[in-house]
Amino acid sequence: MPLWLTILLILVAAYLLASILLYYLQDYFLFKPEKLPEDFQFLYENQSVEEYNLRTRDGAVLNGLHFKAENPIGVVLYLKGNSKSIKGWGKFAVDFTGHQYDVIMVDYRGFGKSTGRRSQKALKRDLQYVYDKLRKLVPEKHIILYGRSLGSGFATKLASMNNPQLLILDAPYYSLAKVAGRYLPFMPLSILLKYPMPTYKWLKYVQCPIHIIHGTDDKLIPFSSSVKLSKIKAKSTTLHPVVGGGHKNMNTIKQYHEIIHDILHPIQRNIDYSKTSLQVKHATKNEE
Repeated sequence: MPLWLTILLILVAAYLLASILLYYLQDYFLFKPEKLPEDFQFLYENQSVEEYNLRTRDGAVLNGLHFKAENPIGVVLYLKGNSKSIKGWGKFAVDFTGHQYDVIMVDYRGFGKSTGRRSQKALKRDLQYVYDKLRKLVPEKHIILYGRSLGSGFATKLASMNNPQLLILDAPYYSLAKVAGRYLPFMPLSILLKYPMPTYKWLKYVQCPIHIIHGTDDKLIPFSSSVKLSKIKAKSTTLHPVVGGGHKNMNTIKQYHEIIHDILHPIQRNIDYSKTSLQVKHATKNEE
């Protein structure tokens, strides 16, 4: 057998092996769950919180927390990132309870105390189930969907199928296939990915106002992905850059909290655009 053919066969075999490993091991690389014992007690200083469990139609248990604000004016369904459990994410509820919004957090299948076999279809179905339970208690006009990183795709999908008050996306990806493509440019990801999460497709069907928050120095999910997303529904989308923000340090930057405040407590603007340069066009070279 010619040497070049031997080398080619080795390369093809290696490529096929890498593809197979990627398909079967992608859950390990994508999800970083923290498992909690059933008797684990959630404790948060200066927070009123109640634990709940929901059983899905396929027998899985979804474990979540309800953080309670004083005299709440609405509720935020907070969909977290891909790591740990709501045990650690719960500390961020204060960013909303302090603004008189209750917060609902839920662990995805296999995270914390939640059980069940994971798939993109199952996760979307679980979160719609949680949303359906929530809107029986709270009118949709008082529900805000907040999706952080991995949760941004799920939040967008929920918003596309329902009518919440607002959709807030924190460090969202254009699609998980695009994120993976940065690291695996030569792999057939459209075939191999179990979780393509096409946020850009779902965003087209969102009818409520959309707010996108993203750090300009995010190395994991680049700020450019939010710029692209903001153009899909430009008239109803506001892009909020957090200057110097990375992927995991947004809560340590004052600008992030100012943005949250402005989103939750918008200032009514009455601008007379007829008295501005909105309609003024630059002269062409021939006119100058």
